[in-house]
Amino acid sequence: MHSIQSCPIDMSDVLTMRKSLDIVRNKKLESNFVPSIKTLTGIFKIMMSNVPKYKTSLSIDANIDYTRLAKHIVWLEIKGLIESEIKKPAINFSLTEKGKEFAAVFLED
Repeated sequence: MHSIQSCPIDMSDVLTMRKSLDIVRNKKLESNFVPSIKTLTGIFKIMMSNVPKYKTSLSIDANIDYTRLAKHIVWLEIKGLIESEIKKPAINFSLTEKGKEFAAVFLED
């Protein structure tokens, strides 16, 4: 017989994921939010693959924590550069046509 061990869940991780989902779902940012150029660069580099990304893969690939990512995604959505689609339990992100044009210029050397 194999024993099944429970996987310890870090409550701070659960709260962070819930907070990031709420940020994306409600599309609300603090009025003083200023996006990071480094973070935007990481997001755009990954998003230019034209493949819709899930929150987790985008967070891992860009090396950005969920909450920081969520704030930047909402900022980009407000600007019309990214679209998000919430399909439980996942959130998919993709660049809009405007976002693709902007990212190409933004990432030029």
